[in-house]
Formats: sequence, C-alpha cells, structure tokens
Amino acid sequence: MLWSSILGLAASPEATNRAPRFKIPRPIVPGFPEPRRDPSHVAIGERLFLETRFAQYFFAHGPSNVNATIPAGDPIIAISETTGKELAGPIAGFSINCRSCHLVNEHWAAGRGNRAYADYARRSPMPARSDGQTRTVRNSPAMVNATIPREGAFFLHFDGEFSNNEDLIRATLTGRNLGWLPGEHATAVRHIARVIREDDGEGPLAKDFGGYSYRHVFAGEDPALGDKGKRFRLTEDYRLEVNTASDAEILNAVARLISAYMDSLFFSRDEAAEYDGSPYDAFLETNQIPRKVEWGQSPLYHNRNVLAEAQNLREPIFIEPGTDLRTNLFRFKTLTQEFRFGSQELQGMKIFFTLASFATSSRPIAKGGIGNCAACHLAPDFTDFRFHNTGVAQEEYDALHGAGAFAKLRIPDLEERNANHDLWLPPTARHPRAQGPFLDIPTMNKPGRTDLGLWNVFANPDHPGVQTELRRALHGERRPKPDTEVLPKTIGLFKTPSLRGLAFSDPYLHNGSKDTLEDVIAFYQRMSDLAREGKVRNAAPELSGIFLTRDDIAPLAAFLRALNEDYE
Repeated sequence: MLWSSILGLAASPEATNRAPRFKIPRPIVPGFPEPRRDPSHVAIGERLFLETRFAQYFFAHGPSNVNATIPAGDPIIAISETTGKELAGPIAGFSINCRSCHLVNEHWAAGRGNRAYADYARRSPMPARSDGQTRTVRNSPAMVNATIPREGAFFLHFDGEFSNNEDLIRATLTGRNLGWLPGEHATAVRHIARVIREDDGEGPLAKDFGGYSYRHVFAGEDPALGDKGKRFRLTEDYRLEVNTASDAEILNAVARLISAYMDSLFFSRDEAAEYDGSPYDAFLETNQIPRKVEWGQSPLYHNRNVLAEAQNLREPIFIEPGTDLRTNLFRFKTLTQEFRFGSQELQGMKIFFTLASFATSSRPIAKGGIGNCAACHLAPDFTDFRFHNTGVAQEEYDALHGAGAFAKLRIPDLEERNANHDLWLPPTARHPRAQGPFLDIPTMNKPGRTDLGLWNVFANPDHPGVQTELRRALHGERRPKPDTEVLPKTIGLFKTPSLRGLAFSDPYLHNGSKDTLEDVIAFYQRMSDLAREGKVRNAAPELSGIFLTRDDIAPLAAFLRALNEDYE
C-alpha cells in the first residue's frame, strides 16, 4: 500500500503486492499449497519446487513406476523440527523436497504463523545416509528477497558457493540436502530426468496444478492442455521436448523454471519500486524521508541521508496503533506484533544508522549508541550482499573447546589445501571422498572440525564458475592480491543476510544459535568488545566500530522488528 494515499497526501492507486499469496488455513491437498495465479513458468516452477520424487529416498524406496506411492515416507520429514515443540511434517508420507526447508504457511494452524521460505530448526534435518550426516551445516536462509537485483556480483548461500540460481538449484536437486551423496551425481541426474519423462499427471501434486503430466507441460502447445490448461502453457523459451532431450537438458530446464519461481519471491514494493510493507517504510514515507537509493547515489550516501533526515525531524509523525481510519489500516495480518513505529523505534533507527570509523583500541567503549549496523546492512535492502566475519564460527567453536581454541585452530595455506583436496576441502562430484573438516558442525568429540564459510569456496578448483566474481568482491577496486594472501582473509566470512522480515526466519545467525533479536544484539556487543581487544580471529573491521551499551539493546531490537511486514 502507499502510506501517502492513506494519510491524504499525494493520491495514487494502491500498488499490487506481488508477494506470493497462499490461502489460510492449510490447502485442500495435504502438504501442497494451492498454486498461485502466476505466469505459467512461475506456476510450473512452484510445482517443481514442491516435487517430492526427485529425492534419493524415493529413488531407493519407490517402485519401478515413478507414479506409484512409496510404501512409507522418509522419516526425516515426519516432523518439522523447531527450537521447541516438534510439529507434524506437512508432507509426511512423501520424500523430502525443496519446500521442506523453506516453509510458508504450513504451520499456521499450529499457531506458528508464516515463514518467508525458511524453516524453524537451528540446522535443518537431512535424510540419513552412510556418511552419518543428519543436519545441514547452516541454518536455512529465508528465500524471500534472496534473488533481488543488486549492484555488483551475485552470490547465493552463506559462503558464496553459487553465482546464479540455476547452479544452486542443480546442486540442491542432486545434492546432500535431498539425500544424494557426492558420488551419486550421475544417478541423481538420470533419476530426475526419468521422473519428468514418465510422470502421468495423476499424483496429488500434479492434480493441484491442473492434472497435466510434465511431458505435456514442457511441450507448451500440447493439445492435451486444452483451454483449461492455458495458465500452465509455457512460453517458447521455457519449452522442451522431454522424450528427445538429454538428461542434462531436462535438469537444466527444471532449474530454469524453479529459478523463475525463486525470482517471484520478494517483499512488497509499490509502483515506484519502493518498499511499502513495514512500519519503517510507513514512517519514512509519512515523514517524507526517501525510501530508496536514487539514480546516481551510492547506497552509503542514501543511508547517511536517511539518518540525517531522521535526526532533523522536529516533530516526527509516528505510526502508532489507534482507532482512527489511518491507524486501523496499520495492522498486521500474519504477525502478532503491533504495527508501530514510535519513539523507541526511532531511537533504535538512529543507533542502527550511526556509523563509526574503524575503531581503535583507544576508542572509549562508554560512547554507546553506535550500532555501525548500516556499514553492512545497508537500506533499503538492509544488506550489502558481501561477506564479513562477525565471530559467529569462533563463538560456537570456543564454547565447545575453550576460549582461544578457534584462534589456535590449524588451517592450511592455499598450497597445502589445494594439494590435498580430500583432506581439507568439502566433498564434490569430482572429489566424493573429501573429508571437509571446515564445512562441518563443530561438536565436542570432533576437535578441528568447524565451518569456515567462504574459505571453503575461494580459490577452490571445484568451484570455478564463481571465482572471478569472488575475487572482484574481495578486492574491490584495489589492485588484486595473490590468492595465497587472500585465502587467510576468508576465514569465517559469511554473506550478510537481509534484515527485512526477521519475524519469519528465527532462529538467527548462520548457525541458528540465537533465538531472539535481543540475543543477536548482545552477541554483537560481546564480539565487538573482543574485536577491539584483538581476540576475534580475522574479524571484520566493521565489528570494532560497534559501541553499544545495555540500554541500546531494547530500542535497537524495536527498530529491527519495525522492518517486519506481512508475508502471505
């Protein structure tokens, strides 16, 4: 919506909220949401995103007929794991699919509200296989806004492993999250292609999408679609004759369609491409503060301008719950919090946007009120899409092995690492027996194993497609340095997440270790103190610029909650 029209300012028609819409409560077919009225390629992409037969469990336990039901579902999806009470799995009785870790409204009836395509677990459960892994190494990231346009390089996953949607999708469909071991890549590709070729359109998921087989859908102009199938008729650029296409061509076509679906998942914006769904957005527009980066501006300039205008407001107009027409419209439908941006949120906003130069050990900690948050979480997307080490991996490792253990952890240099791939780097299709000690969940009985983030990807020969952009992102405009010098600077680096819609993505941080926003802020308070003392290994320079007191936590958390918005 446009807050200016609600307040009687410049009138304009209400913008269409392009966020995905799902019916509440649960859809008619258990486990599968009703398809949205989207373009055909997005609708079919959603169906493929929900497809449960691509998983290794279906391959191993299903009958020879890919259209038959497996005798018993994968036990890993019988429940939805949370940080508290377990919930019934929304697709129990089937095999795992992409949606298993990227939920929306599946647990609305259980009182858990909506998700922004994230689950409730600290680390998502994975199908059990011979490698003994049962959890993903990292917390499931929210997919909403994950693929929005940005300046500079495009990276996906916390460690920048992928530079485009389609590479990520191919790796996921044939990878460990769906149960496939690294040495089973070719088998996975053949199996996925077979599901597409032999699907008869009679399964519960297919029926919810018109009841058409994948063969007919991919053909596009197939007469079998008829008039009723118009909404599922693919345009020519997405079509494929699956009976004559190779297995790899089918996988690529599947990836393109799921990619189109991913691109359709974003938070609401108006016709001027300005975010318009959160209390923060309402406050900015109401007080005539710019909501987006204008042409020719840098994001940093925009953020400084937002702070300056907020500080200069003599009589700010707050967004408060009330009874008049204006405030009746300021209500959340999917959140229990009030639609509010008051004095506390404004105080937190000023802390958030206040930057500090890279601090020195002599900087007085008692300064307080310097969040330095916007150094990495730049508005309006509230991320810089880059990589930083804020000490998350160190905190988790030291909690198990003692203070200072992460600093003493032996990490090989580039020459040693790449000369002994199986010893030091994660497994891939080219190196299926690699041990991956630095892409692992640290535990008490496994000293020396942890998650180093970007270190696993940078200058890794098994990830050639992303290296050029990674080097550019790490070097910026500066003269490139040798990879041997850069690799140590990638230890513990993870991609900056967006802060929009945090209500839909807890628990927080890439390891899911924090339950509340207050916990996260307190973590940054502690780690910034350690960084100034030189006790955070390879700390992001921005970390030392955070100067917070205990009194700053509540207003900063209030501001972060003001970045929430309905997502249906």
